[in-house]
Amino acid sequence: MIEKTRDIRTKDGEMETFICHPERNGPSPAVFFLMDAYGVRDELKDMARRLGTVGYYVLLPNLYYRAGRDTIYGPEVQQEGSAEHARMRTIRTKMTIPPVMDDIGAMLAFVEQDKEAERGTVGCHGYCMSGPYALAAAARYPDRIAAAASFYGTWLISEAEESPHLSLGKVKGELYIACAEHDKLAPLPMVEELRTLFSRAGTAGEIELCPGVQHGFAFPQRWCYDKSAAERHWERLIALYRRRLG
Repeated sequence: MIEKTRDIRTKDGEMETFICHPERNGPSPAVFFLMDAYGVRDELKDMARRLGTVGYYVLLPNLYYRAGRDTIYGPEVQQEGSAEHARMRTIRTKMTIPPVMDDIGAMLAFVEQDKEAERGTVGCHGYCMSGPYALAAAARYPDRIAAAASFYGTWLISEAEESPHLSLGKVKGELYIACAEHDKLAPLPMVEELRTLFSRAGTAGEIELCPGVQHGFAFPQRWCYDKSAAERHWERLIALYRRRLG
């Protein structure tokens, strides 16, 4: 496994990005792994490495870079009411979809210049706050993003600019959307409404409700981690990328 950290130049600055990819048989298809609200941490880097070991060039950017390079949080960020959680929320609540789409554009340009990344289409997936980003990216860059996935994405239907439910018909690739049965940030009526919109748009892909699990089930260090559901999430994600990226 090759690992490196690179600054990707965006219109708003330098976005620090963790990258990993196989040592052999490159170049490898590129996939963009978008962080959840708690930010880049070792837990996410280990998940990126898992994708790297099965043949992908994985980019994990710090989407909080606009707030400074040191925008990394300690474990207590997961505790509501803690100082770290409050610090995260002050940044998280100011984020909107369009600037992140610009970041995706910068990542697309970056992988075109790295000989270890395969040219052509890419994959993109996100968790929690970044579920909507991944789906919106597939609509913003339909000719470049061939596969996108959202895992317990928050507020997939909202009044936000470029909310993913508004542009399902623009997607040319395949989408996979996994929702937790117990998730106050993506309540079941919203999931059913999204199903209707998904079908009406004729979007390729699937919306799957994961029974009996909580928001955050795929993160190994989260209190709600569910091994069976987490392994299913890997099965679904890797199968999606195999189909669409090789």
